[in-house]
Amino acid sequence: MVKSVSASHILVGSEKDAQKIMDRIAKGEDFAELAKRFSKCPSKSKGGNLGWFGKGQMVPEFEQACFNGKTGDVVGPVKTEFGYHIIKITGQK
Repeated sequence: MVKSVSASHILVGSEKDAQKIMDRIAKGEDFAELAKRFSKCPSKSKGGNLGWFGKGQMVPEFEQACFNGKTGDVVGPVKTEFGYHIIKITGQK
């Protein structure tokens, strides 16, 4: 059972923008570079890296996407009260 997750994300204001970025990732563009360029979250300076977190530390929609995926997955767009997230799961333990 997964107890904590390490993830990076890109936060944008619209589902359309999120889908455009997902398409760029699918074509092989670097996630961290896209985060630095497009994310509205302060984590963009670290390529979107949020580090490790456990259950109950993130909003439910974001947490569910992270804990239901597996390491290496890029999931999204995930809508939360903050906007639309593209999430890269970088580790689970």
